[in-house]
Amino acid sequence: MTSQAFIQAVALFLLILSVTKPLGSYIASVLTKGRSVLDPVLRPIEHLIYRLCRIDIEEDMTWQQYSLSLIAFSMVGSLLLYALMRLQFFLPGNPGGFAGMSAPLSFNTAVSFVSGTSWQVYAGESTMSYFTDMAGITVQDFLSAAVGLAVAIALIRGIAGEKVEGLGNFWVDLVRGILYILLPLSVLGAIVFTATGVIQNLSPYVHVTSLEGSPQILPMGPVASEAIIKLLSASDGGGFFNANSAHPFENPTAVCNFIQIFCLLLIPAALTYCFGYMVKDPKQGWVLFCVMSVLFLAGFFGMYAAEQSGNPSVHALGIERYATALQPGGNMEGKEVRFGIGGSALYETATTAVSDGAVNASVDSFTPLGGMVALVNMMLGEIIFGGVGSGLYGMLLFVILTVFLSGLMIGRTPEYLGKKIQAREIKLAMLALLPTTLCVLGFSAWASVLPTTLHSLGNKGVHGLTEILYAFTSTATNNGSAMAGLSVNTTFWNITTGIAMLVGRYTTVIAMLAIAGSLGAKPSIPPSPFVFQTNTIQFGFILLFVILIVGGLTYFPSLSLTSILEHLQMLAGKTY
Repeated sequence: MTSQAFIQAVALFLLILSVTKPLGSYIASVLTKGRSVLDPVLRPIEHLIYRLCRIDIEEDMTWQQYSLSLIAFSMVGSLLLYALMRLQFFLPGNPGGFAGMSAPLSFNTAVSFVSGTSWQVYAGESTMSYFTDMAGITVQDFLSAAVGLAVAIALIRGIAGEKVEGLGNFWVDLVRGILYILLPLSVLGAIVFTATGVIQNLSPYVHVTSLEGSPQILPMGPVASEAIIKLLSASDGGGFFNANSAHPFENPTAVCNFIQIFCLLLIPAALTYCFGYMVKDPKQGWVLFCVMSVLFLAGFFGMYAAEQSGNPSVHALGIERYATALQPGGNMEGKEVRFGIGGSALYETATTAVSDGAVNASVDSFTPLGGMVALVNMMLGEIIFGGVGSGLYGMLLFVILTVFLSGLMIGRTPEYLGKKIQAREIKLAMLALLPTTLCVLGFSAWASVLPTTLHSLGNKGVHGLTEILYAFTSTATNNGSAMAGLSVNTTFWNITTGIAMLVGRYTTVIAMLAIAGSLGAKPSIPPSPFVFQTNTIQFGFILLFVILIVGGLTYFPSLSLTSILEHLQMLAGKTY
């Protein structure tokens, strides 16, 4: 490993570690005590929103009411975004004169951004107007992240509560999450991005003459303000440009690239401490942070090693595989030279670990094992820090399963933080896990045998099957990244991936809220020396193994037919 790649990884980890506690404490204070250092500025705005929207801030919602409010809010958001995209030709802020998007594409895109997936099958700079982008896409970046945050906080309330029926107020959680957490960080981040060279304007596209003498159009737009929230939301990675964060106007330097990775991990990491703070046992949060960190670092080093090793068929031609002062070595195909293999691998590991979907390199050009790391990160359920809120409640889902299995091994009723984990919670946990798996494997199998869908493949054979599996894994787990070798702007792909995004987001959300309601209604059991402790390193190791075993048993057969087989073919010198 090059010193540059190693320093980047260590610096990123130490920086995230240093901000996890203060930001986690701030989030917990905002969403539990209702106090913030920003109160003098934002409290009048908050109360104005409550009055205008007629929100009863004293209402304590049951899990059913919380779920219905969330679903209704998401449905309205989807319809409004769909209408914006269909009618953008008649709306202001369209200097490019772009026509309205087709019905299947508008459906897919509306579902994508409302569900926090940001799966894009269009080129943003040549399809979407400034107004649609700002009033539709960017707004949903805020809202979908705030929804995930609200669900996570509601789940924590259910775990920490005792004989309570309510999980809080969805509307209050939504408003406070946006006003006090996402908005201030976005304003600060947009200023930093602009200072590093990311463009921010409302100018018409610029027509220039290139050095070769040919005409060229340079896209403009409010890029910095969209880029920061797509990264902070850790679930909406849709880029202003088709090249996403590989575009020099959106990610111009290695310093900007590092800051973007930091933004991806910032809030998801802080939520682990927020959890420990709210349940009055910080060690619980640090155990989750450590498990997430181990999985993240293992993924990065694995992806980096695969990309730096490159393709043996290329090395057999006499091309140097090791990095030197004069050349990077390894597999540089599809990567930006200003980031290199280290910056690209770190970014891709982060974006698939936090369910964001932003990319600074072409995943389709990664080695089979490098691409498999990205797949595995998503297949584990986007819990390696994960999206804002969604990563935490996804990890807590595995915690519940681990506690249940541990209880069975020691012959006692499983307990977590003083709450018995019984048949109802396990059934709901399965309801959260299985529909997503069914979408990934079921749709992938269907698409791989339909002649009409096979025409969308940019590559045949094993790599083509990998592209199909990646597409449905990315959409069903609400990641949004793509291998890019698959042409998915067709009716079949728009509808099926849209369904996968809906199932992946809302079955999990409703199941987790039901678990929160079930646990909140239970009495707390006094601590006992015979109960398996969940705030220890031992439990962290068990949790890690349960995550890997569940993911391995579920997806290993599909991986053996795609990435693993493709790697073996590469070693044998075969290409398809």
